[in-house]
Amino acid sequence: MDTGFTIRKATLDDCTALTDLCMRSKQSNGYDDAFMAMCAEELKVRDSWIEEHDFWLAQDAGGEPVGCIRLSMEDDGETGELETCFVDPVWQGRRVGRALFDALYERARSLGLVRIGLDADPFAEPFYARMGFKTIGRSPSGSIPGRTLPRMELILISGQQGT
Repeated sequence: MDTGFTIRKATLDDCTALTDLCMRSKQSNGYDDAFMAMCAEELKVRDSWIEEHDFWLAQDAGGEPVGCIRLSMEDDGETGELETCFVDPVWQGRRVGRALFDALYERARSLGLVRIGLDADPFAEPFYARMGFKTIGRSPSGSIPGRTLPRMELILISGQQGT
């Protein structure tokens, strides 16, 4: 089945396009310009994210990013953190997120991770639940003082996606 996109590792040349993608995707949840301005610095894709973490993107046939996902490692060697996950609003519902998660799960298995955590946007919490994550608490927002986000976790069992 032709999905119209491919998955590849992000490169430093992708930073600007990925930042634009993250902003478009976040704003598609109905956030106003003032809210987005408060999130802009947190959503800006940095070179270090690509150099130091596992960062993948989905690209369309023209090479434009239509989704991205980033996994970092905790010092304990057993825990990963899903740091970035966005899909272009036009591409939502077309299995881009699922394909990106397949890359994430494959990498998590190869690293021998036991769990993956994330601080979810409230609008994305149902999507992450479909991907196998459970809400385990609340975390402070990195952008908005006083705002909290769902803290979610996926337990990986025997190198497999767990529920």
